[in-house]
Amino acid sequence: MTDDTLVAVDDVTFGYTAQPVVEDVSFDVEAGEYVGIVGPNGSGKSTLLKLVLGLLEPDAGSVELLGAPARAFENRERVGYVAQDVTQDTKGMPITVAEVVLMGRYPHAGFGRITGADRERAREALRTVGIDHLADRQISKLSGGQRQRAYIARALAAEAELLVLDEPTVGVDAESVEAFFELLDSLNGEDITVLLVEHDIGAVVEHASRVVCLNRELYFDGPPEAFLDGDALERAYGTRLRLTAEVSR
Repeated sequence: MTDDTLVAVDDVTFGYTAQPVVEDVSFDVEAGEYVGIVGPNGSGKSTLLKLVLGLLEPDAGSVELLGAPARAFENRERVGYVAQDVTQDTKGMPITVAEVVLMGRYPHAGFGRITGADRERAREALRTVGIDHLADRQISKLSGGQRQRAYIARALAAEAELLVLDEPTVGVDAESVEAFFELLDSLNGEDITVLLVEHDIGAVVEHASRVVCLNRELYFDGPPEAFLDGDALERAYGTRLRLTAEVSR
């Protein structure tokens, strides 16, 4: 572990019952990386993210987040989390996109007062993700892809160093998915660290700089090229599935 290590997972085991969902998993995420986690349904990917975020406590092993035990981590504005279904957070809420993004400034607001500088930071975040024209629209009225962008904008407004996303493209149309991954590429190019769980293996090997393959245990951790050339995909998925994709990094 170094000073640039944002996530440190060390021999972690966790189960909701006696049967582990993740077992003896270890990996680190360094500042500036773009790490994609893949694996079959029920492989423990989302559970692993919850352990990283300190939402769950390991049965064994340890997790550190930005240098602190994940369960005790307090500076939540430094981590932007986009859940698999952000719709659930916004159903029936009469709140605009601009108000959602401005929430990212609350931890920075002195004495709880939002300033003009805070509002400009939120507007800048909206421009960065390309939805500034939707600022006054109710968040519940957006498409799935637009909502995901709004929550990423909130993380940018909060000046998050690490962006954690749990299958953000579920229910998003194909054209919006490609634009979404281009956005993540751009943000990573601006030194925002990305930790992504994604069901689309092809998108991960094309866009991420590193692939982690999980099915309860860790089957692979390394560059996309080596993942494509090896047998980890077949072993983790229990099938002869082969993947070919253009790796742009």
